[in-house]
Amino acid sequence: MKPKIAVLCGGISPERDVSIVSGQNVFEALSESFDAKLVRLDENKLPNGLDPRETIIYPAMHGDYGEDGTLQSELDDAGFSYAGCGALASRVCMVKPAAKALLKFAGLPVAKSLEFSAQNKPSAETLFSLFPNGSIIKPADKGSSVGLVVARDMQSAADGLKRISSGEWMAEEFLKGREFSIGVIYGKAAGVVEIKPDGGVYDFKRKYTAGSTVYEFPAKISKAAEGAMRAAAEKAYAACGCRDFSRVDFIMTSESDLKFAILEINTLPGMTPTSLLPKSASCVGYDFKKLCAKLLEGAIKRFEK
Repeated sequence: MKPKIAVLCGGISPERDVSIVSGQNVFEALSESFDAKLVRLDENKLPNGLDPRETIIYPAMHGDYGEDGTLQSELDDAGFSYAGCGALASRVCMVKPAAKALLKFAGLPVAKSLEFSAQNKPSAETLFSLFPNGSIIKPADKGSSVGLVVARDMQSAADGLKRISSGEWMAEEFLKGREFSIGVIYGKAAGVVEIKPDGGVYDFKRKYTAGSTVYEFPAKISKAAEGAMRAAAEKAYAACGCRDFSRVDFIMTSESDLKFAILEINTLPGMTPTSLLPKSASCVGYDFKKLCAKLLEGAIKRFEK
């Protein structure tokens, strides 16, 4: 029996609108080969009317609920086969300090950081004593650079800290270098994408506003640098227990010395016109339609079992 495909999008998170665009794109691509339907969630819970005996889920969800393992746990409990990482890997990669601990344990390079809660914030002076070259302040468990602040001086650090009123946060050392992203599909690294944001900071606005960031794919880097980052992306995928697909983001501080750090792992990468996974996959021969079908293969195998 050929399964039906339900593409889930929406939900309640700061990334709802982005998720809806991803979902629409994936649905249109899959509709040509599958009996697919688009399901827009207006609350953070599984919709009624889907049968795990005949339907596979593609979760085109971003942010809270979709990427933090909650949706994946609900899908597991309900008996659905679904595309992408399982509940534990999703949770680990969404909670950046947890992912960093696993990456470090696996011998992979990560930026130095300080974790803190809104109730126990460091002072701007403390941040600058720890990170004299500045820091990036961001939520410890959100995606898409929501709430990201670049603290290059004492004043911007103080302003950024003042805006924090709830939740778990982290400050990461500011590393000057070139930003890259690599999709990993079934454990194998795809192409390297270089990200060149207007203004130098790849924040929420520059991620999703067409024309505000230049992307080069494949990136113009040495074979040695490409090989080192692709190997690190595959190792990171394995270290965090990912499956099917994910995206690994890097900053390279020295190409000649092959010095770089892994910034984060995204377990449900965006599928919008500016998204990075489709660009990375295009470097190894996948157009968008072929990519969407490929990303479903693992779920189809699990469904058949």
